Parts: sequence; C-alpha cells; structure tokens
Amino acid sequence: QVRLVESGGDLVQPGGSLRLSCAASGIIFSLYTMNWYRQAPGKQRELVALIGSSGYTDYAESVKGRFSISRDNAKNMVYLQMNSLKPEDTAVYFCNPGRTQYWGQGTQVTVSS
Repeated sequence: QVRLVESGGDLVQPGGSLRLSCAASGIIFSLYTMNWYRQAPGKQRELVALIGSSGYTDYAESVKGRFSISRDNAKNMVYLQMNSLKPEDTAVYFCNPGRTQYWGQGTQVTVSS
C-alpha cells in the first residue's frame, strides 16, 4: 500500500522560510521522479518542483531561485526548502510520485503578516 505523508507546513511571515518533508512508503522510491504540487483555495493544483531519480531538478517559474527540492533515497524522503516566501505561496502542498495518482493529505503553508 502506497503511503505519502507530508509535514512541515506552518504559518510564516513574508520573507520567511520553511522546509517541507514527504515520507513515502509502498513504492520503490529511488525509481520515481518525485513532485511537489500545491493547491491554493479556488485554484487548480500546480506543479511546483520535481526531482528525477538521477537528481535532475526543475521548478515552476514562480519559485525559481527561492525553492529547492532534494531527496534522500535511503530514507524514502523528499524535501522542499522554501525561502523568501510570499503571500502567493499560500497553499496546501502535496508530494506525488511521478506519473501516478498517489497523494498524501498535504501540508498547509500560510504566508501572512
């Protein structure tokens, strides 16, 4: 059974930082591209960052230079370091193994003063 557990979301002031974590089980983690998505109220879910099995990374234009994705295959973990946070980063963040419909419960990030 596939399980994804996101954590690390919080309320943070603009300009602040957060580190999100995602623990995956039930998949051969090292073989998957891992994605971070986010969904803001009233908006569609959007891809924020991805990291390939070989370590290749890519980011949405809106977060380039501010967010950094990483993975630890030994621990079946993927991370999203978020710096210089803006109010428009407010959303529920989800991790997702590429080309699957597996989702966790998400973790809420709120950027507000």
